[in-house]
Amino acid sequence: MEKIRVGLIGLGSRGQGILRPVLLENREKVEIAAVCDLYEDRCAAAVKTVTDAGRPAPYATTEYREVLARPDVDAVLVVCSWEDHVRVAVDAMRAGKPVGMEVGGAYTVEECWSLVRAYEETGTPFMFLENCCYGRREMMVMRMVEEGLFGEIVHCSGSYEHDLREEIAYGNVRRHYRLRNYLHRNCENYPTHELGPIAQILRINRGNRMLSLTSTASCARGMREYLRMHPDIDPSLAHAEFRQGDVVVTVIRCAEGQTVRLTLGTTLPRFYSRNFTVCGTRGMYEENSDSVFLDGDEEMRKQEWDWRKNFGNASRFESAYEHPVWDRFLHDGLRGGHGGMDWLVYGEFFDCLLAGRPFPIDVYDAAAYMVITPLSEQSIATGSMPVAIPDFTGGRWLLRR
Repeated sequence: MEKIRVGLIGLGSRGQGILRPVLLENREKVEIAAVCDLYEDRCAAAVKTVTDAGRPAPYATTEYREVLARPDVDAVLVVCSWEDHVRVAVDAMRAGKPVGMEVGGAYTVEECWSLVRAYEETGTPFMFLENCCYGRREMMVMRMVEEGLFGEIVHCSGSYEHDLREEIAYGNVRRHYRLRNYLHRNCENYPTHELGPIAQILRINRGNRMLSLTSTASCARGMREYLRMHPDIDPSLAHAEFRQGDVVVTVIRCAEGQTVRLTLGTTLPRFYSRNFTVCGTRGMYEENSDSVFLDGDEEMRKQEWDWRKNFGNASRFESAYEHPVWDRFLHDGLRGGHGGMDWLVYGEFFDCLLAGRPFPIDVYDAAAYMVITPLSEQSIATGSMPVAIPDFTGGRWLLRR
């Protein structure tokens, strides 16, 4: 392709949030050909955003199949609600439109298989748009791992710990899907931000795979207390009973023996953290303190009991281990949302289409990451019993690189 005409499906907070800073500004080879959402006011707002940026007005519709049927749409970005994005992505692949699909957990294991089947039957390119795989520290640590600085990796952990109480409480007002999920489900509902970078480091689906998990949820008290303190937000929720546990801990075991701990915490007061942590036989990285610890470094060893002296020392490793992607990005100037991760992940989607390269986060990765949600739900419901994780590659994880 020389230019990509994009159909953007889903215009809620995420869709609107990426439209101008990520998809329009400095994207000369990208054209927004069509926009779609169930709500007409969102479509109108998106059209205005595109025209205000000096671009031609896109076609607007509330029916996503109209976008898939348009010959002037070369590829689609699926940015709609958790409940819909797999179905829309499957239909897009079957319509022959290359797909970039935003993140979130699946609802059933079968949903994940439907993604894989659609890809294998059609060959339509598919990329999972996990922006945290393009985080600066995540990519630097990945390079450090690849160069053997931490030895053999034994354990990783990550979190999605983010105070979302206001967003959930205003769910009816803002038409946000998180509210209905927190009312009716109890699971690790948003696993991919923390799991994506870890899966790349552990070579999941490329010589390694996840075998099983156990998941445990605390009681659900945070939203009830928040709504009690803010009764005017939504009176209809005054007596609501939320099923989603305030803290959910999931432990995954991999074929090569490594363990992964995921933590979801979004309904209690707290600071934001993905708590990206990598532990190996020769050293470790820990995100919350942004610190590296290396075995054999005598200065670190002397200070191991006084963490404050090494607090934030990861910046000292940037000159030697900054990932080339970030070297170029910092040189050209940061742009886009979430500290630049959005710009990079969408840029990779467009660059791969333009050059005809395979996508680096593919349909097998999407299925493996997203299936954690329904499997965690099953484990929690059965008293934290172990649950097997399917092999969506059909054994090809042993050969893929």
